Amino acid sequence: MKLRAYQVDSFTREKFAGNPAGVIANADGMTEEQMQKIARELNNSETAFVHSATAADHDYHVRFFTPTKEVPICGHATIAAHYVIAKETNGRKNHILQKTGAGILPVDVLADGSDYRIVMTQGKIEFDSSINREQRQALIGALHIQTEALDDRCPIQIVSTGHSKVMIGITSRTVLNRLSPDLAALSALSKVIGCNGYFVFTFDSDDTSILTHGRMFAPAIGINEDPVTGNANGPLGAYIVHHHLVSHDGKSLIFTGQQGEAIGRKGRMEVHVSIENNEPAQVQIVGEAVIVFQTEIDL
Repeated sequence: MKLRAYQVDSFTREKFAGNPAGVIANADGMTEEQMQKIARELNNSETAFVHSATAADHDYHVRFFTPTKEVPICGHATIAAHYVIAKETNGRKNHILQKTGAGILPVDVLADGSDYRIVMTQGKIEFDSSINREQRQALIGALHIQTEALDDRCPIQIVSTGHSKVMIGITSRTVLNRLSPDLAALSALSKVIGCNGYFVFTFDSDDTSILTHGRMFAPAIGINEDPVTGNANGPLGAYIVHHHLVSHDGKSLIFTGQQGEAIGRKGRMEVHVSIENNEPAQVQIVGEAVIVFQTEIDL
């Protein structure tokens, strides 16, 4: 078996920036053990394995693995996988249905000159209840931040659009970029609250084109820090609308989120939130990508 393997940087056009993902473009016939070993070997936060469709209701079946486990969905690896598909097929199809662990979700390929932008429609929006006082204190302690640094407008809450994240709003980008959390404590807390990702964000921006800056930690699934996270910025969009944190026209909210500055892998994405009855109804993320290298793996 010869596998077509790619290393792709998502949410950027600049190599060695954004969020790196592995892509295996022809994963048919691979076992779960083989996929997990390759994800561990490539050692990206996620690797996407593209399989042919198994039914008429989707075009591809994409599975996502961190170095330690399979996850239902991944934003930046979805962008990477469909960027590779577009490059391999010369953008033959611009509307794709991908089967994932979070359901069958649409992906759109937008021609951008001689290149492509990828639009990922995310899954069902779900808001968990805010975490309790004891869990909140454990989280603040693990992040090594002072209570005064928290943004009072932003309840600490678990939000999902297919893969849940804890939303933690703070007031300062300086504090954000200086965070050095206790990863073992965050990992232990994940087992208690049933959520592996912690997205710390702020509206503190000196660029009017960027609404939010963020950092995402998920040590419980082998990701100490993820550079630029589609499945964190997407739920953030739903959270912003749900908690009335910025103004909008009642139909949609579109904004740019930036991430990765603190670890030297800056990237950004557009977040599109469709709104019905003043609540978020659907979330899409739009991202660019660049192929860093491609090779073959013999199995």
